[in-house]
Amino acid sequence: MNRKETLMKLIIAIIQPSKLEAVKESLSHVEVFRLTVTEVQGFGRQKGYTEVYRGTETTVNLLRKIELQIAVNDDFVEPTVEAIIQAGRTGAEGKIGDGKIFILPLDECIRIRTGERGPEAI
Repeated sequence: MNRKETLMKLIIAIIQPSKLEAVKESLSHVEVFRLTVTEVQGFGRQKGYTEVYRGTETTVNLLRKIELQIAVNDDFVEPTVEAIIQAGRTGAEGKIGDGKIFILPLDECIRIRTGERGPEAI
């Protein structure tokens, strides 16, 4: 196999915390069962919001989000992305803040338990 050929991808999705269960269910329907979930903070176009706490106006510019990391073989990239979009989008049109999906080449994967490498290790 040519080293430049990537048979695996790492999908990183940033979603609303309220959408996590729906996204997990949607992923299970396309037979994607392995993922890592991390609570993160950040902002994009939303840029945060202002709230009043004990009479003092405070700007909250880091919003709670969920980051999913999913390693998949190439055949699973599109079904995985579509499952995340379907379950992660707010309403039919979506809203600012629904999140982003990044797809990166994954050069290697190694299963620690067996030492398997490559697509078989995913």
